[in-house]
This record gives sequence, structure tokens and C-alpha cells, in this order.
Amino acid sequence: MDLTWTDFQKVDMRVGTIIEVADFPEARNPSYKLKIDFGRELGILKSSAQITALYSKEELMGKQLIAVVNFPKKQIGPFMSECLVLGAVNEMDVTLLEPGLRVENGLRIS
Repeated sequence: MDLTWTDFQKVDMRVGTIIEVADFPEARNPSYKLKIDFGRELGILKSSAQITALYSKEELMGKQLIAVVNFPKKQIGPFMSECLVLGAVNEMDVTLLEPGLRVENGLRIS
């Protein structure tokens, strides 16, 4: 099935900066709980991300990434995820998608 331009325009992808990282021991697979700042319009959203294989909590702090911000919220165990962090997946290794240069939080990806 092909994706139409109209379909693509419905996906709201934004740049955000990780402002808080915590372990998520209740998750089925090793994960972190993230708080991500998406700027004035969207504010701070939470997400769960299975990125523990390639990233430490310390190196994630302040990192910018790309996330889909208009999916419905999803309950993951005791945690409510509010956005979907995007990454390139190679089995259990997930490499975050991030802008090449530092940009303003909340900028749209198109």
C-alpha cells in the first residue's frame, strides 16, 4: 500500500530536547522513561524508549531527537507515553534520529 502525500502530512514529527531520563524497570524490554521539551506550542511530553543498548542516561541529557507527537497516548505498564521517539532499528539496537545541527525545539519535520 502506497502512502499518499495527504497521509504523510497528517504525521506531526517535531524536534525536541531530552530534559529528563529515568530507568524504566517495569518495561518488558530494557527502556528509559524520557521527558522531552518540544517548545512553547507543545511543551514537555513523555515517552518510553528502548534505547538502553546504545545510550547511557548521561549522554541522552540535552540530546535533540525527532518524535511523532500526534499519536494517541499509550499506556505502557504504569507509564503513559505521549509521543513516539523515532530511531533506526537493527534488531535490539535503536539509533535515535536527530537533527545534524542544533535547532529550535518544536520545529516540524517535513
